[in-house]
Amino acid sequence: MSSRSLTPAQALQKLKQGNAEYAAGRGSGNQADDSHLRKEFADKQEPFAVVISCSDSRVPSERVFNLALGDLFIVRNAGNTVVDTASLGSVQYAVAVLGVPLVLVMGHERCGAVRAATDVVTNNVSFPGSIGRMIEPILPSVLRVREQDGDLVENAVRENVRRMVAFLRTDPIIAEPLKSRSVIVVGARFDLDDGVVEFLEEA
Repeated sequence: MSSRSLTPAQALQKLKQGNAEYAAGRGSGNQADDSHLRKEFADKQEPFAVVISCSDSRVPSERVFNLALGDLFIVRNAGNTVVDTASLGSVQYAVAVLGVPLVLVMGHERCGAVRAATDVVTNNVSFPGSIGRMIEPILPSVLRVREQDGDLVENAVRENVRRMVAFLRTDPIIAEPLKSRSVIVVGARFDLDDGVVEFLEEA
């Protein structure tokens, strides 16, 4: 379905419906045979949402939302952050060029990148190569929730999503269509145990 034929609310509902099917064990049908879709989208793409998710192998967005080839424009990195040029530019491209009506930032429970960030904050752990720089954008989220009750990693996962959503909502490329309600930016958390996506931010 063309991105330009869905309203933001309809796009969000499509994700919710797809995840409900996946979590109930009724998923994967959309991935069974995509040969007809390969032909349809060989010369164009019309995704209805851009999903910023973690690189974690247990969080494949198309499966999580029971969707098919061409439905989602996906930006993946460890920790689902969007502050680097490649990630932010990809989201901007999806909104400004492809015209997606929905931007979703999706974290997940027991995120390794977030756990690494908590190790830096609580135990002064250091990581080799580019790993330390990769998790730097997550550190403010850990610092903000470190005194909260509950599990630090879980709290930081949620806070990291909220921070990325807030960051995207103030981006100049996204702010204008956001103001006209032609796009919405939403946050979510994926549960590894039951497959359910909890939507955290729906403004």
